[in-house]
Amino acid sequence: MVNEPASLRTPLGRIRYLGAARAGTTKIWHVRLTAIAMVPLTIAFIWLILSLLGKDYDAVRSELASSFPAMLMLLFLGAGIYHGKLGIQTIIEDYVRSEPAREWSLIANLFFAICVGLACVYAVLRIGFF
Repeated sequence: MVNEPASLRTPLGRIRYLGAARAGTTKIWHVRLTAIAMVPLTIAFIWLILSLLGKDYDAVRSELASSFPAMLMLLFLGAGIYHGKLGIQTIIEDYVRSEPAREWSLIANLFFAICVGLACVYAVLRIGFF
């Protein structure tokens, strides 16, 4: 027997260069990247909200209608919703045992993320343009 290094991969996995789930680490990298992106976006979001404290309705609306705060809000909401969707998806995949329940839960998670995302985009655009 040839001295092969110890491996946790199955023989078929070594041939195909795939992990146990056949997907690699793409999802965990997306979670990590969105978590890193959320740090400066959260700081900027809190700074924006604190700068709006004490202003009247028209001043807040005119401030949020400018391009930088609107883009900041959209980036913050988009990254947060995507990060949350990936987190809930991981929990569903790990803990829901029944295959039909898992599939319906994943569909519901995706539908919820899309609905919340569209509602947030609509709200930011409504403030900015109307």
